[in-house]
Amino acid sequence: MKQYLPKLAYFGIVLLFMPKQAYAMHIMEGFLPIGWAIFWFALCLPFLVKGLKVIRIVVKENPESKLLLALSGAFTFVLSALKIPSVTGSCSHPTGVGLGSILFGPFVMSVLGSIVLLFQSLLLAHGGITTLGANIFSMAIVGPFIAVGVYKLATKWGLSISVAVFFAAMLGDLGTYVMTSVQLALAFPSEVGGILGSFQKFASIFALTQIPLAISEGLLTVMIMNFLQKYNMKELVQLRILKAKES
Repeated sequence: MKQYLPKLAYFGIVLLFMPKQAYAMHIMEGFLPIGWAIFWFALCLPFLVKGLKVIRIVVKENPESKLLLALSGAFTFVLSALKIPSVTGSCSHPTGVGLGSILFGPFVMSVLGSIVLLFQSLLLAHGGITTLGANIFSMAIVGPFIAVGVYKLATKWGLSISVAVFFAAMLGDLGTYVMTSVQLALAFPSEVGGILGSFQKFASIFALTQIPLAISEGLLTVMIMNFLQKYNMKELVQLRILKAKES
C-alpha cells in the first residue's frame, strides 16, 4: 500500500491546480434559504459526533487500518472532484462514498465525506459553506447508509463480493442525488405540483447524467476492492469485511 501513496498524493496535488468550475451538482453557495441551511447543518451533527467516536474505536482496535481510512478519503475526494459536463448543461460527478462505507461503515464515512466536502467548497468552489450541511447530509450520510444497507442485503442473499460492492456503490451514488432532489424540492416547491412536482423536475435532470456515472462508479469501486482483496486481505479480515476462510 505504501508504494501507492505517492501516486495518491500526486493526483491530489493535480486536482488542487485544475481549472476551477463552479457549476456542479452539489448545491452551490447561497442557493438554499437560511432556514433550510441551518436545518441540514443541525441534522448532520449527531451523525458526525457518532462518526468521530467510531473512528477513534476503529483506529484504536486496528491501527493498521489508518492507510485504508486515508485511501477511502482520497478515493472520495478524487471521484467527487471529477466534474463532468452533462447533457443537461450542468456538471455531474461520482461521489466515491461507497468504498469507505463498505470498509468502515456509514458513520465513519459521514466524517470523511464531510472533510472532503469542506475542502471542495473552500478549494474547488464546489458546493459552499452555507449549503455544506445539505451537501453533507445527501453525499456523506444518505449515500453511505444506502451503500452499507445494499451491501449487507446483497451479501445476505449470497451474491458475490464484487456484485455486492457494485450495487452498493452504484445505489449509494444514485441515492445521494435522490436526496439532493428532495432537498431542493423542499426548499423550492413548484407552483404547479408543489414539492412532488419540483422533486420530479430535479430528479429527472439528475437521472439523465447520474445513472451512467453511478454505473461507472460501481465498476471502479469493484476494481479497487479487488485490489484490496489481493494486497490488503489481512486488514479486510480485521475490519470483518471478509472472513478468514475467504482469504
